[in-house]
Amino acid sequence: LKPRRGAKAMLFYEIINDHPAEDPALICQDKMLTYGEVREEVTLWAAHLQSSGVCKGDKVGLFSKNCNEFVIAYLAIIKAGGVVVPFNFQLAAPEVAYIVQDAGMSVMVTRQKLKLYAALQECGCGPLKQLDFEDMRQPVDRSYEDIAMDDNDNCAIIYTSGTTGHPKGAMLSHRNLVANAKDFTQRVLMYSSDKTLCVLPMYHCFAWTVSVACPLLHGCCIVVQENYTLAEALRLIQRYEITQFAGVPTMIQMFEKGADSGQLASVRFFISGGASLPQKLAKDFKKKFGKPVQEGYGLSEASPVCTVNPAEKIKVGSIGPQLPNVRVEIRDEDDRRVASGTVGELCVRGDNVMLGYLNRPEETAAALRGGWLHTGDLAYQDEEGYIFIVDRLKDMIITGGENVYPREVEEALYHHPAVQENAVVGVPDKLRGQAVCAYLVLKEGAAATKPQLRRFLMERLAGYKVPKYFFFCEQLPKNGTGKVMKTALRENAIEDLVNRQN
Repeated sequence: LKPRRGAKAMLFYEIINDHPAEDPALICQDKMLTYGEVREEVTLWAAHLQSSGVCKGDKVGLFSKNCNEFVIAYLAIIKAGGVVVPFNFQLAAPEVAYIVQDAGMSVMVTRQKLKLYAALQECGCGPLKQLDFEDMRQPVDRSYEDIAMDDNDNCAIIYTSGTTGHPKGAMLSHRNLVANAKDFTQRVLMYSSDKTLCVLPMYHCFAWTVSVACPLLHGCCIVVQENYTLAEALRLIQRYEITQFAGVPTMIQMFEKGADSGQLASVRFFISGGASLPQKLAKDFKKKFGKPVQEGYGLSEASPVCTVNPAEKIKVGSIGPQLPNVRVEIRDEDDRRVASGTVGELCVRGDNVMLGYLNRPEETAAALRGGWLHTGDLAYQDEEGYIFIVDRLKDMIITGGENVYPREVEEALYHHPAVQENAVVGVPDKLRGQAVCAYLVLKEGAAATKPQLRRFLMERLAGYKVPKYFFFCEQLPKNGTGKVMKTALRENAIEDLVNRQN
């Protein structure tokens, strides 16, 4: 890949520039666009945005489900000089209005115009101009004007999921996004002949980098699935002979349960992220399909990928070693590096690390203190550099003075033959400070009692780690990327315990 204009680094929208015009770039609902067509559309839409008043540095919203136009709009906003702010399309009007207000946004590109007037008024926002995809296809009375940009310029703001309090906007630069795509594909090789299935929501950083930016960087073809269903995913994989797949553990589980090996025969690699991959699921998948799942790790603030297991040596239960050109260290409370095998906070530095949080200098300083991004995840590193997530720092349970890592309890529960899914949280306890509480989804037709589960765990865990409370449910609350929302579970647990006492 050639640097832009000699020594100048590549801008993010330029990742599509050098591929043959006739090569397929995007396929959605069986409609195909070539790289030449994508480049033309991006330039046309960028000109449209400029004619609508978008100037360098302006924040421009993008609200849509997965489709070809999402990719075109994302690149066009950046090419026009704007900063793209992708929205989770599941947000309610007041949540959308909060981000519009926080970002100081005056223009939004949408698949269909949204009813936001009342919510915007309540937030005290100024006028918001909405341009839907049909608007963007209309003729424009001006040509695209090249904008002087630097690879350190902010080009995207990714709002965190906001499971606690208001979401924060992580500001990412051209360099952040391009570097992460290059570094990831040094570990997970991609070729122009590859076809990737994008089933994860494009507004999320994991999907955008691994399933969109990386394939576009290498001239691959992206087959876009709007909503994930197993039947449609299998149809697309077989019709287009998909070679690469990235998903969350829930999707991996659906393949393991509902697909046969022939249906996935074309797929060269499977990437899992967004939430921890249960070890039993990883082993069962490998046994059934003869192919491993490469688990990785990332966060929005790091564009997002920091680590991933290499295909040639996968350690089940590990998130892999650091990516090339990304540094990962495990550090203690005094910000000192700890020895191999010692649990501490996972910290990251590299060209993939964000510029900071929009409008939040104090939180930026705390997250980036000492030149490292502090992730809030507890982990340890083995002698070969492979990293093992223990748990979220904020999810760790302290019961009777002992530390309990929910993931360890969850892994033990996954070995019970009746358990389909589970999540473990801490709840207030007068005697011990916190008590361990497990929520479980049982397999169809299976049964388990609380005493049975307790006895099962007592054979595998220290007594203080065994949940005091068990609750059965039909499904676990999850966000748009399949991550269990533990804040909601903790709130539910407290309410359930109050109801039980009454």
